[in-house]
Amino acid sequence: MSELHDLPALTLRDALARGTVSAREVTEHFLRRIDALNPDLGSFVTVTHDAALRAADHADRLHSSGVALGPLHGVPIAHKDLTDVAGVRTTLGTAALDHAVAEKDAPLASVLRRAGAISLGKTQVPEFGLSCYSENRIAPPARNPLDPRLSPAGSSGGSAAAVAARMVPFAPGTDGGGSVRIPAAATGLVGLKPNRGRVPSGSAQADLGQLVVAGPLAHTAADAGLLLDVLVQEPNYRPTSAASRYPGSFLDAALRAEGHFRIGVSTASPFAGAGDILGDLGLDSAATDALHAGIAMLQRVGHDVVEADLTYDRRYHDAFQLVWTAGLATAPLPADREDRLTDITRVLRRRALGRSAADLAAAVDVLRQFEHETIRQYSDYDMILTPAVAMTPRPIGWYTDADGDTDYLRQCRYSPYTSMVNVCGLPAVTVPTLRLPDGLSMSVQLIGRPGEEAQLLAATAQIEAVRYADGDFPALMASGTME
Repeated sequence: MSELHDLPALTLRDALARGTVSAREVTEHFLRRIDALNPDLGSFVTVTHDAALRAADHADRLHSSGVALGPLHGVPIAHKDLTDVAGVRTTLGTAALDHAVAEKDAPLASVLRRAGAISLGKTQVPEFGLSCYSENRIAPPARNPLDPRLSPAGSSGGSAAAVAARMVPFAPGTDGGGSVRIPAAATGLVGLKPNRGRVPSGSAQADLGQLVVAGPLAHTAADAGLLLDVLVQEPNYRPTSAASRYPGSFLDAALRAEGHFRIGVSTASPFAGAGDILGDLGLDSAATDALHAGIAMLQRVGHDVVEADLTYDRRYHDAFQLVWTAGLATAPLPADREDRLTDITRVLRRRALGRSAADLAAAVDVLRQFEHETIRQYSDYDMILTPAVAMTPRPIGWYTDADGDTDYLRQCRYSPYTSMVNVCGLPAVTVPTLRLPDGLSMSVQLIGRPGEEAQLLAATAQIEAVRYADGDFPALMASGTME
């Protein structure tokens, strides 16, 4: 019999639905695992033991009553500490604001609660979710389960660490510049950024740059598809949406794993246009090897993998930073608490406050032009393949031991391939392709055509099948069972 935490989320979901195991038993098991592992990993900022057990008992009463169960009945999850969960404090990762207890669920938490998922707590984030690491001034840093000396990245780093350490089977994250895909790459997970408008609670139609989306962190393509199927079910009140463009199930697409695609490979980055500021954006040997491994796996299953000659607008770097940080100018921060901000937040807020409306309008215009031209270039292919990140996971403190400007530049060097996907609104997934001798994992990124998450999940599942056939994929790819 497999341990509960070793089961794929899909297998665990089915066992709960059958009554093979109770929600109380599952919840207690994962809470014990959090209590044992979290002190060393810092994944959770808040663990909601009592609320989770009450929810589990309610789930078991529902099961006994014979009513229709939600698609995630009794499955444990966790939320980033940027997402309001009723009755739980939200810190936003900052010491500059009071930490209020949320009166009601945010839409993302609400749709998962209605689906029957049980939240076990709130996970570590960088201040306001700005950075691609998960360190702040209110709690210990989130650490990478593959090597606790290293960062699980961010901003969904606490959630990624929790999933990678099997403290929860999977988790939702939010991604405004790579914040699902980067930590997935750092911890050996599948991280899926949906198309703009696909997930109502993270539609990328609310923020100024149309950047932020919600998406799954999971061990497998199937588990990511299962979670995405639930996330898209929330009522949608925005006029433009991709929600109706795929009529089937994302889980089914991952399980079928069908399709042969023309895939363009590129290591070009739009940040290269700021080479005078950022310096060399070259890949380290591990990132290069992961890309080559991904190419070989995709070719083995019959995809046409070709070099893509892509070019990007040199104005991207300045325009993205301006739009990405614009919200800091209107953040309701008391003047006497600005000294409690992290260095990078203080630097970026000061810069945002100094920009004019004309500056901001010009930057948005650059990004919309960038979106149009980039998608035009990508349209020659079914998918674009890039490195996920440019180097191995960074040590804890690697970003924060420098001034705010250096911190930001180091983030650009670590992850020069993800934010452009948010600007374009396209779906993308990071997929593990290489396990290093020291146990670290490296990944590639696949960027899909508009609305084609199903194709990305199918290709991800095909890569998993190759790795499993080669003996280089976790045993849960086989079908963990409750027998």
